[in-house]
Amino acid sequence: MKVLIDEDAIRQKVKELAGRISEKYRGEELVVVCVLKGAFIFAADLVREIEGVDVLCDFVKASSYGMNTVSSGEVRIDYFPEIELEGKNVLIVDDILDAGYTLKRIKEEIEAKKPKNCEVCVLLNKPERRAVDVDVDYVGFEIPNEFVVGYGMDCAEKYRNLKCVAIYEG
Repeated sequence: MKVLIDEDAIRQKVKELAGRISEKYRGEELVVVCVLKGAFIFAADLVREIEGVDVLCDFVKASSYGMNTVSSGEVRIDYFPEIELEGKNVLIVDDILDAGYTLKRIKEEIEAKKPKNCEVCVLLNKPERRAVDVDVDYVGFEIPNEFVVGYGMDCAEKYRNLKCVAIYEG
C-alpha cells in the first residue's frame, strides 16, 4: 500500500476543521452524527478538538458498498440517530464523499427531521467519482479516484487501524 495522507497531515487537518466548526457554533449545542463504520476515528478525533460548543454525539449506519470496492447505488440505513434532531444544529461527519449516494440519502433523512440546520463534514472528497450532487460544508482533503483505506476506512473490514490514509492496491 502507498501512503496518500500521513498521520501528521491528518492531525493538522482535523484541528483546522474543528477550529472552523468551533468558531461557527461557539456557545451553541451541536449534534454530531457520525456515519458508521468508516468515520468513527475521524469523528472521535474531530469532536475532541471542538471547543466552546456543547457537542452531543450520535450515529447513523448506512452502506452502499457491502463487501465491494464500488458503490452499488442502493443505500441501506441500518441505524438512525436516537437524539431528537428537530430544531437542532446537526453536523454529519463522514469519512469520504465518493459517488455520493449514501451521504445524500443520510442528509435527506436527517433534514426530514427538521433540524435548525444540517451541515456535512468529510475527511476526503473524491469529486471524479460523484454520481449525485451533495452539498458539503467542510472538506479535509480532495483525493484522486483511488480506493483508500486506513484511519477508519476499510476493505472488507480490514485496514481500519492504519494511522494514515493509503491507496489500496488489492
